[in-house]
Amino acid sequence: MSITYFKRFQMELDLDQFEIPALELPGGYRFVAWNDNDLEKHASIKYQSFCNEIDANVFSCFREIEGCRRLLREITSRSNFLADATWLLEHKGPTSEKIITVGTIQALVDVQQRGAIQNIGIHPQHRNKGLGTSLLFKSLNYIKARGLQRVMLEVTSQNIGALRLYKRLGFRIIKTVYKPAPITNY
Repeated sequence: MSITYFKRFQMELDLDQFEIPALELPGGYRFVAWNDNDLEKHASIKYQSFCNEIDANVFSCFREIEGCRRLLREITSRSNFLADATWLLEHKGPTSEKIITVGTIQALVDVQQRGAIQNIGIHPQHRNKGLGTSLLFKSLNYIKARGLQRVMLEVTSQNIGALRLYKRLGFRIIKTVYKPAPITNY
């Protein structure tokens, strides 16, 4: 087995200098606050959002549903977990009574007392509607309400869409890191 290194950017946003816009979701979408009983929904949509993306190569846990469950259990059991900044996004179509989960975001407080966004995942069929931005703003509102002045996240340099979004919102790159990952054939 050989190892490859993925370039990732640590990015930071100064919440004191950022006015969080009012949230407007497209019709049929709604936010759902963190609830311990929804861990499976978070894990499932995380898997659906990341299993075929570059980050599944960077983080092997995204390649399987059980890996996403383990990751969610780890995040949510930490003493620095920000439950009020962790959200699901659900959708009910106009011709269906079925409500489906289409997005997730989780947050922690890091050792520098910053909000730390863990993952923003949107199901591929629901992308390009501003939903990831809406989830991020929803989480940022609660991070800011906690009195945290800065928020950080990491993004793989090859994830051009996410990188473009974060830069547009005012996140700045503060550090470049290289994440080793085994090369797998699957």
